[in-house]
This record gives sequence, structure tokens and C-alpha cells, in this order.
Amino acid sequence: MSQTKFYRPNVAAVIVSHEYPDKKEIFIAERSDLHGVWQFPQGGIDEGESPEEALFRELKEEIGTKKVEVIAQYPDWIAYDFPPHVAAKMVPFAGQKQRYYLVRLKKEAVINLETKHPEFKAYRFIGVDTLFEHVAHFKKPVYEQVILHFKAEGYL
Repeated sequence: MSQTKFYRPNVAAVIVSHEYPDKKEIFIAERSDLHGVWQFPQGGIDEGESPEEALFRELKEEIGTKKVEVIAQYPDWIAYDFPPHVAAKMVPFAGQKQRYYLVRLKKEAVINLETKHPEFKAYRFIGVDTLFEHVAHFKKPVYEQVILHFKAEGYL
């Protein structure tokens, strides 16, 4: 008998600075709860919320601003499984299915990680080619897929 896996609906933002397209650096943030683990801002989609509404809400909750312009979105949902130690905390979800957006910070945007429930303790903008040196191993295949798509489309 096969067991059905449940995936948490989620959005994620690949953020470039307001200097894009002249500078093609990507925002990553270090998790507050895990030293040395860097990722894109992301979060769950609430009941009745569209993916784009969730994107703007999550950005405000995680980095203190939703002053971004959507440049592109990845055309499909991408699912990945949590590693066992994460899955144990996320029952009944085996992983997440995500919608990725490429967004540019507006010039007046101010990043503030000291939000109501801080998820990140530090952030930086890095070159696309160094991204994979920083991110969690179980997210690398998804990040590679998304970044390769945005590169192929001429965005990065």
C-alpha cells in the first residue's frame, strides 16, 4: 500500500537589489535558528490567499518590506522533501511545493530583519555563481533549477 505525501503550499522570493539589471546580485539571509544556513525568504500560503498575496505578506513578515516589483515567476510549482529532522517538526507535511518569484527591491525599500517573529539574523547580496556555497544541501537542487531557468530566460 502506498502512502500519500502531503506538501505544504509555499512561495519563495529570489530578490535582486534596486540596482538590477546593472548588478545581478541575489539576496540571501541566514536563519535565526540555524547557524550558517542561508536561504531565500519563503513562507506558507494561507487559506484563501493567492501565491502573489502570500509573497508580499511573507516578505513583509520576514524582511520588513514588501516594496518589490515582480520581474518574473518560475512557470511551475516545485516540490521537495524535507530531511527527516525537519519533517518530524512539520507533520503532516513531507515537504513543500513552492512557487518562485524573481523580484527587484524598490529603491526606497528598507530591509529590517527585526520583525515581529524574526526568522533571519543576517543578510547579504551575493553573486549568482556563489549562491550554492551558502545554501542548505536539501534546497540546492531546487535553487539550481530556479536559477538556471531565470538565467536561460535572460533575467540573471
